[in-house]
Amino acid sequence: MDAMINKPTDKFQVYNSKGIRSLIKNFQRYKFIYMLMMPGILYFLVFNYYPLYFLQVAFKQYNVFSGLDNSPWVGFQNFVDLFKTKYFVNALWNTIVLSFMNNVFGFPVPIILALLLNEIRNQHFKKTAQTLIYLPHFLSWVIVGGIWLNMLSPQGGLINELLKLIGLQPIYFAADKGSFRWVLVFTHIWKESGWGTVLYLAAIAGIDIDLYEAAVIDGANRFKQVIYITLPSLIPTIIVVFVLSLAKILNLFEQVFVMYNPIVAEVSETIDTYVYQIGIAKGEMSFAIAVGLFKNIISLALVLSTNKIVKKIQGYSIV
Repeated sequence: MDAMINKPTDKFQVYNSKGIRSLIKNFQRYKFIYMLMMPGILYFLVFNYYPLYFLQVAFKQYNVFSGLDNSPWVGFQNFVDLFKTKYFVNALWNTIVLSFMNNVFGFPVPIILALLLNEIRNQHFKKTAQTLIYLPHFLSWVIVGGIWLNMLSPQGGLINELLKLIGLQPIYFAADKGSFRWVLVFTHIWKESGWGTVLYLAAIAGIDIDLYEAAVIDGANRFKQVIYITLPSLIPTIIVVFVLSLAKILNLFEQVFVMYNPIVAEVSETIDTYVYQIGIAKGEMSFAIAVGLFKNIISLALVLSTNKIVKKIQGYSIV
């Protein structure tokens, strides 16, 4: 009887010891590769996995003086309080609207720019245009916000000066609730479309040139080549970029925080700026982390659901 009981344990110990020896042997053989991996592994451990421990603050009534361990548990009370606060509901609605506008009007722009740049035969002009389009991506939102707030200023701003030249009255873009969301969408497109354009240009460069040569023999013009060859070949890249963009679709902090003001806060306050106001300005850590966790759960659900839809349509998943 004892032999029957000890046999599985001994077998497990044998497998376990073999696994440890194999791991040590692999580490000795590929030690330089593991050493190259260590900075990346440490980065994710310190900045991505270690902070997960503090998610429990969202389920506690955290007090900085009592510490994490001595703060009382409140369960899901912080999440219940979210929807009882009109400011959070307004921030959630603004985030959804701005994210929707950014994707509807912003997502096609890099694809269109990549298709247009690909048709340019003057390489010098093409490289210059690509550089100018890509350059804003390297600027921080502080710089971009300062540039466009000055350009849209009703007093001396370039845009309003042009409006005056054609006989129109100046528009207070940064203080008008009706136009401020469009300012955010436009500046987002202006800054980030260059990065997507580079990705799609790289994908276009990988398309088999024989397809275009065959299309030319069949009498297809440049427009038909774009419609029937380039665009279908870009679909896998478009799907990947779209699914990955959903992971950060609700991340609207730097741009809004730099450009918004109390006058337009009703239509521009987002979840991230609300978390900043509650968590940093007012010190309500538990409530702020609950808001952030709720946002991340929504983002994860969007990615997984979209990935499932893509798998049903395309036959393969992205993540």
